[in-house]
Amino acid sequence: MKVKTKAVDGKKIFVLDTSVIIYSHDSIMNFAEHDVAIPITVLEELDNFKKGNDTKNFEAREFIRLLEKISKGEKLQNWLPINGKSRGKFKVLMNTHSAVDAEKIFDDKKPDHKILNAALQLQDEKGHDKVILVSKDINLRLKAKSLNLLAQDYETGKIKNVNTLYTGKSIIENTDPEIINELYAQKSCNVKTLLKREKPVAHNYFILKGDRKSGLGYYNPTTDQIELVEKRPVYGIKPRNAEQTFAIHALLNPEIKLVSITGVAGTGKTLIALASALEQRKNFKQIYLARPIVPLSNKDIGYLPGDIKSKLNPYMEPLFDNLKFIQNQFKETESDYKRLTEMLNNEKLLITPLAYIRGRSLSNICFIVDEAQNLTPHEVKTIISRAGENTKFIFTGDIYQIDTPYLDSQSNGLSYLIDRIKGNPLYAHITLEKGERSELANLANELL
Repeated sequence: MKVKTKAVDGKKIFVLDTSVIIYSHDSIMNFAEHDVAIPITVLEELDNFKKGNDTKNFEAREFIRLLEKISKGEKLQNWLPINGKSRGKFKVLMNTHSAVDAEKIFDDKKPDHKILNAALQLQDEKGHDKVILVSKDINLRLKAKSLNLLAQDYETGKIKNVNTLYTGKSIIENTDPEIINELYAQKSCNVKTLLKREKPVAHNYFILKGDRKSGLGYYNPTTDQIELVEKRPVYGIKPRNAEQTFAIHALLNPEIKLVSITGVAGTGKTLIALASALEQRKNFKQIYLARPIVPLSNKDIGYLPGDIKSKLNPYMEPLFDNLKFIQNQFKETESDYKRLTEMLNNEKLLITPLAYIRGRSLSNICFIVDEAQNLTPHEVKTIISRAGENTKFIFTGDIYQIDTPYLDSQSNGLSYLIDRIKGNPLYAHITLEKGERSELANLANELL
C-alpha cells in the first residue's frame, strides 16, 4: 500500500521515527518509489527495545534483521536500494545539527528532538517540500510542524472512515408481512425475495420490520438463504436486544471460526462472549480469556510490586468481574456455579495476558481477546495465525476507547480486522449499540 503524502507531487524522502518501526517492522518497505531515512537515534532506541517478549520487542528485532538483510553489508550512511521493484532507497541519518536546533528550542536533549534535528538537517539539504517526518506520535508530529517540517502519521493499514465501518447488521424497513411469516414458518426465506439485489455479506444479520410484526435473520452463505435467528440464553445470560441476539448466534455457530464484537462500555461485549464460550465448553479443550497489557503511565509491568501473578491481576480483574457476574446467575449449590470454579482450578478456563501466546499453536481452543482495540494490525494477525484445528477466536472491544499512545480508531487492529475480513464465510461481526449495564452507565455514555 502506498503511503499518502500531503506535500506536492514528486519523489519524497520519508524520515521514520521509532514509533513507526515498533508499529510495523516492515514499514520501510511500504513507501512505494520514495526514499526512506532512519535517524541513528532510532537504531539506538530499538537497541533498548530488542529484549523482551512483547510485540514491540519482536518488531524491533525483526526490523534490525531486515535492515541487515537489505543493506547487504554496505555502509548505511550511503543511499542504498530497498529490495523489490519500484522501491526507492534508504540510509541512516547521523546526529547532526541543523540551522533550527530542536534541542535548544525545546530545551531538552531527548531522543525525539535528535530525530527532529536529523530530519531538519536533511530538509536543509533537500528542500522543504522533499522531506516528511512519519510518526505514530501525534505530539512529535505537532513539534515537527511547529518547526516548519512536514509531518504525517504512518498511513499503511489505516481505515479511511471508521464512521462507515461494517456493523454486521442491516435494517429492512416496511418488510412484506408474507416474508416475515415465511421466515417464522419455514425458518428461512429466499434472499432474492427479501433484498431483490446483489447478495449480502456472508453472515450479515437483518432486522426485518413490518407494520405489525418483525423478525431477526441472517444470511447463510452456504444455503444462500436468509435464516431465522431466535433468542436463546447462554449459561444463564439472556440477550436483551437484537444485537446481543445476533452476537450469541454468531458465537454459537460452529461454521464461524472468527467473531468480532464492538460497542461502547456496558453493551455486554465481554459478558456475551464469555457466556457463549461457556455454553459450548464441551466443544473445546480449553477456553482462553486474554487481554493486552497496557501498562499504567506507559510503564512496564515490572514497575509494579510482587510476583508475576500479582503484577497481572490488576489488568485481568475486569475479566474476573464478568466471570463472577455469570457465576452469580446461579445459586452456590447449583452445579453450574460450582463448575466455573472447577474450570478455573483445572485450567479448563484460563485467564491470561496475550504476551504468552507467541509461537504457540492453539488447537481445540475457544480464545476470547478482550480490549482488542489496543492491538496493532500485526498483533491481530499474529494471534489469529496461532489457530490450529477446531479453534475459534473472538475479538471484543471499543474502537474509540484506545489506551495506547500510538493507535487510534483508524489504525488499531480491531478496526483493521473488521475492514479486511468482512464477507469471509469463516467470519462474522456485530456492533452492539445499546448499553445494558445500567441506566446510570447509559447516562454517562450519552451525555458525558
